[in-house]
Amino acid sequence: MKNLLCLCLLLAALCAVTHCHYEDICHEVNNTNLHDGRQNLLAHNCDKQGSNYADFVFRFYKQVISKEADKNVFFSPMSISTAFAMLAVGAKSTTLSQIFEGLGFDGLTETHIQDIHESFHKVLAVLNCTDVNITLNIGNALFTAIGYEPQETFLQNTKQFYDAEFLSSDFQNPEEAKKQINKYVEEKTKGKIPQLIGRLDPATVLVLINYIYFKAAWENPFDPLRTYEDDFFVNTTASVRVKMMQHDSDYDSYYDHDLSCEVVELPYQGTARALLILPDDGKMKQVEDALSKETVCKWDNKLATRRLNLHLPHISISGSYDVKNLFEEMGITDVFSSKADLSGISGSHDLWVSQAIHKALLKVDETGTEAAGATAIIVSRIHHPSDTIKFNKPFIILISDKKTSTTLFMGKVVNPTVK
Repeated sequence: MKNLLCLCLLLAALCAVTHCHYEDICHEVNNTNLHDGRQNLLAHNCDKQGSNYADFVFRFYKQVISKEADKNVFFSPMSISTAFAMLAVGAKSTTLSQIFEGLGFDGLTETHIQDIHESFHKVLAVLNCTDVNITLNIGNALFTAIGYEPQETFLQNTKQFYDAEFLSSDFQNPEEAKKQINKYVEEKTKGKIPQLIGRLDPATVLVLINYIYFKAAWENPFDPLRTYEDDFFVNTTASVRVKMMQHDSDYDSYYDHDLSCEVVELPYQGTARALLILPDDGKMKQVEDALSKETVCKWDNKLATRRLNLHLPHISISGSYDVKNLFEEMGITDVFSSKADLSGISGSHDLWVSQAIHKALLKVDETGTEAAGATAIIVSRIHHPSDTIKFNKPFIILISDKKTSTTLFMGKVVNPTVK
């Protein structure tokens, strides 16, 4: 029987907060890292064809909603793809091509594979080197069974490209191993994800972990004194009471007449931004069917500054996904079966992935670092006419980093009160 390899993917928390401290020591990252002549294959690039990696975000989203059409969705494509790209360091033949093609990378020559790993390395380095306004920590870890030694090349490459931390674990004692890994994850996520792993098999020899923790303050914070209780319409027959935030300011926005939806960009301090998509009544499926790199590029090109009276609910939602089942339906199958070729890890064909877990948490509120200043702006401009956009029904959210042009998080808020 093949040994088990458990792949665990993790998104810890997304929060809009008042104070964001620089919590990790940033390795010196040269500003030319993403512009050294080689294309960043992870970038959501509207000007070039590039890879199809950007569309992995939307393909995974559509796979999730095919199972849970009327439920909250929240996940990190960056976390999921990083973990599987790290696994691909030890994959070969069809297993390798299925993983990378599933992530949107075609034409897998040896040079192209090297470029993919280099792109992840550069993007992770830049994301981990944020300024004082954002806390964005992404990390990887490999827990190996006591006495089990992966191939030296695999260890070297996961360290070189993914800066992986190596730890040993006694999988013969599954409960203790589970506690050890869950404690590690809990510490890395500031207590947000205390129970990532629910079970482990004694046959497990390796657990790969990716975590991502993000905290940022709104560039235009909401005034808590203007927050009020209101209805959020989960569907045409049901509603929930929410705390509805409200703010008058200039926002980049666009109304897409073809898809019948409002698109509003909410910038964070620093290089991150949230893109909120509010479909008209009955148009959610139409918008979801059209989600693609090209659609988002169109929205970005059409965004124009206008005065908005924006209403946005407090959000506290989470997502938990069996990535194994979702990926199998996306064509990534061999790695989860006896056909798996992970010989780059073990030196033989004796490994397969038994679990792939992803958990995510989203929290949004009014707070920001310049709330008083924003209130003053509101007062000084209150006489200007403004359009009201009220997010009081299901909407889609995309969080991206402008510096690397990568999508960090994606979700759909159906009920902002369901954790």
